[in-house]
Amino acid sequence: MATRLKLVFASHNAHKVKEIGLKLEEEFEVLSLDDIACLDDIPETGITLEENAILKARYVYKKFGLNCFADDTGLEVKALNGAPGVISARYAGEGRNSEDNIDKLLWKLDHLLDRDARFRTVICFINNGDITLFEGIVNGRILLKRQGAGGFGYDAIFEPEGYEISFAEMSMEEKNRISHRGKAVDLLIAHLKNMNISI
Repeated sequence: MATRLKLVFASHNAHKVKEIGLKLEEEFEVLSLDDIACLDDIPETGITLEENAILKARYVYKKFGLNCFADDTGLEVKALNGAPGVISARYAGEGRNSEDNIDKLLWKLDHLLDRDARFRTVICFINNGDITLFEGIVNGRILLKRQGAGGFGYDAIFEPEGYEISFAEMSMEEKNRISHRGKAVDLLIAHLKNMNISI
């Protein structure tokens, strides 16, 4: 069996690392920031998903000299003019958690009929200093209440288009097939297959 190449994912988020690892596991071993002993909390000071993804990937590449990729993801709600967007993870304020974020979003949408939303992920891949961006989008709607115990973030209140269950009610494999992050990773994989990557 051939040795899989190692690819660094600039994240401490175990849920994200596991999701992406499943997509890449055939050819790559995905390492988290913890795996490379990077304990830093990389600042996400960008005003767009693209800027934050680039900031995180550049940080790892410059500090460790490793080819890597980073993502930033936002939930964009039509009735809220695209909010929470780039601040999705901090929507309820610094120091708050995903449950607080969900509570705030449901409160903001209370009594609103338009619950259309989309998840958008941007991945920044750095290979020998060269930057490539990949985007994945999944459309759907915000549910009236939480459904399901799986997933993370806003998964329990997001129902993807064409389905009658939330992301939190899907298996990780099923979610990966259709999700915003899964789509962006598919583009990354296609890119990697066209290159002779040396980590």
